Amino acid sequence: MANLVGDVSSAARILPELNGEKLFIRKGKGARLWDDKGQSYIDTALGFGAVLLGHANQSVNAAVTDALDDSAAPSWAHVREHGAATALARHTGELTKVMFTNSGSEAVHLACRAARAYTGRGKIAKMAAGFDGWFDDVSFGNVTSDEACFADGKRPSTERTTLIRFNDFADIERLFAEDSDIAAVILEPMLANAGCIMPMPGYLKHVQDVAHKHGALVICDEVLMGFRLYAGLAGLREGLDPDLASVGKAIGNGVPVSAVVGKPHILEGFEEGRVARGGTFSGNPLACAAVSSTLALLDQSDYALLIQRGDDLRSAIETTFKSHGITIATSGYGNVFGIWLAASAPVTYEEASRIANPGFTKALHLALREAGVLMMPSPYGRIYISFEHSDEVIEEMKAAFDIAARQLKGQYAGV
Repeated sequence: MANLVGDVSSAARILPELNGEKLFIRKGKGARLWDDKGQSYIDTALGFGAVLLGHANQSVNAAVTDALDDSAAPSWAHVREHGAATALARHTGELTKVMFTNSGSEAVHLACRAARAYTGRGKIAKMAAGFDGWFDDVSFGNVTSDEACFADGKRPSTERTTLIRFNDFADIERLFAEDSDIAAVILEPMLANAGCIMPMPGYLKHVQDVAHKHGALVICDEVLMGFRLYAGLAGLREGLDPDLASVGKAIGNGVPVSAVVGKPHILEGFEEGRVARGGTFSGNPLACAAVSSTLALLDQSDYALLIQRGDDLRSAIETTFKSHGITIATSGYGNVFGIWLAASAPVTYEEASRIANPGFTKALHLALREAGVLMMPSPYGRIYISFEHSDEVIEEMKAAFDIAARQLKGQYAGV
C-alpha cells in the first residue's frame, strides 16, 4: 500500500477505519458491494451517482466487452461514436450537438471553454459551495472552502472564476452590475455536493433570465443529476433553456464517460476547428458502447417506482431517528438525498455550514457499516439508490438505520 498516495487516487474515497481496519472493495453486483474479506454491504454511494442501473449490469457489461474485443483505442473515427451521440441527443432537447469526454470535470472544463470562445468573455460564475469538478478554475469556492461563504460586497473572484450565492435572488443581479466579463453561469439543479440543498421556487429560472439578459450563457452542470430523475436533463424538467450542459455519471452506469451537449450555434467554433479540443480516450468505443446500452435501459426503467422507494426510505429514516429521540431532516429527491442533524433542511449554504455535523455523520457511517450499509461519512454526503434497490433491499436499509439510531441515541438524542 506504500506507493499509492493516501491509499486512493481520489480523495472522495477515503473512509474512516472500522475496528482498526480499512475498507477495500473487491466487487459489486446489483445494489451490493463485497470487500476483500467477503463482507457484503448495501451500497448507497453507487459510484457517487454513476451506477443507476446497479453494479455490473449484464447488458452494459456485454456491450462494453464487445467493444473491448473490437479495440479499446482505434485512434480514428469508429462505428460506435455517432450512435452514442444520437442516443444522448434524443434526451437533451435543443442541446443537439455532442462532444464526448472522460470525466465530469473534463466536461465542465470544455463547456466553460465553449462559453468563453462564443462570448469572448473571460469569467465563469459558479454557485458558491457547488461542485463542478476538481480542475483549478471551477474548484474555486467548493463546499467547505473559506470563500464559499461570503457577505454582500465581498464577492470572492479569481481572474477566471467568480462566485454567486445559491438561492439568493438579488445576488445574481448584483453580479452583473459589478462585472461585465461573465461568459457563463453554471447552474446545478440542486447543490448536490453541499448536502442536496434544493433550489427555491423560481430561483434557477431567475438566474437563467438574468444571465441571458446580460449576454452570458447558461451551463447546466448535469453530471450528477442528469438522468437521475428521469431519462433526461433535470434542468429541462425544471423549464430551463440552457445553452450548454455537462453530463456524465449515470449515462454510462459507472463506465468512465461524460459529454458536453449544446446548441449547434454555440458549438460551431469546435465544428469549424477554431476552438481547441482533444482527448485520446474521449468518445472511445467502450464509453460509447456503455452510453448506448445504458440509455436504452434507462428508457425502459420505472423512475416513478424508484423515487417512490426512495421517498419511503427517507420518511422511514426520519421516523426511525425521531423514535429514538434524534431529530433529523432530509433534503433532495427520493433517489438522491442528504441527511441533516437538524429540525429542517438548509435552504442556503450558510445554513448548511452552520448545521453540518461531521461527528454525527462519521458515527452514522460507522454504525451503518457494521450493520451492512455503506454511506458517505461527510455531512455533505448523499444517499443514492439504484434500480436494483428493490423493496427487499429498502427494507434491509430501514432495519440498518434503526440499528444505527439505537447506537447513536445516547450521544445525539435531544441535540
